[in-house]
Amino acid sequence: MQKQLPPLGWLRTFEAAARHLSFTAAARDLNMTQSAVSQQIKSLEAYLGQPLFLRRPRALELTGAGISYLPVVREAFRTLLRGTRAVTGAQQNAVQVQCNITFAVNWLAPRLPMFQAEHPSVQLNIFTELWEPREMAEGAAVEIRFSLRPSDTVRTELLRSDHYYPVCAPGYEVSLDTLQRTPLYDCSNLLSNWQNWIEDQGLIWEKPPITYSTTYLVSLSVAMAGGGLCLTHDTIARDLIDEGRLVAPFEYRAVVPEAYYLLLSPQAEESPGAIAFAEWVRREIAKTFSG
Repeated sequence: MQKQLPPLGWLRTFEAAARHLSFTAAARDLNMTQSAVSQQIKSLEAYLGQPLFLRRPRALELTGAGISYLPVVREAFRTLLRGTRAVTGAQQNAVQVQCNITFAVNWLAPRLPMFQAEHPSVQLNIFTELWEPREMAEGAAVEIRFSLRPSDTVRTELLRSDHYYPVCAPGYEVSLDTLQRTPLYDCSNLLSNWQNWIEDQGLIWEKPPITYSTTYLVSLSVAMAGGGLCLTHDTIARDLIDEGRLVAPFEYRAVVPEAYYLLLSPQAEESPGAIAFAEWVRREIAKTFSG
């Protein structure tokens, strides 16, 4: 049988390249060089006697053979994973969770003791991202994703739509008249931004300087320190406002184009811990905003 199968490493490289449609991203995932990934794919294609990818100038596409082969390879890895866990006695309720770092710190972490009290046998491994990933991380069972367009490759459901608005430290003096002379902070590359919030109210936007960061954690921290105003949304700021660490000085709140989605990988259906965690997230999100 071994002589009829390609090396396992080649198959793993193929799965990563197909998941990202990028040799560079696959190399980053696998801690390999891009040339090593390319060479392994060529070796696998030679072994199979047909191409798996179409090499476009700036992108990869799966060929018909690649499209057919990918689910077979993925299912084989899932079978190996289940069998290995059974043999080694690995904890069946260990759940890998993926989410962005601000959600993890501001919403998830303060509530984790409640989940652990309800499900003491479930071990969570939490992986955080700064930017929205193209796909779920390898091995992740559950993901909470803040996105315009959720994934269409796994089971996806809307978790929460939100509103965004400025916040600052209690006692910080600001008005709409002085707003554009106030230090402003924001998370970069989002549609819920200062320009849209101001223009939605029919105000003139004079493009004042704004300090951007790759995560809301930075701008929220500056605002809490009294350094100015930052934009935020309810999911990551509600607790900070309830605790009196931030205030919302203006009434207007705009709809966030992005939303929070709950993503479940195929292996989540076979994991009682993943199912329990997903149900707990749904319940806690609803409870947080039921008032």
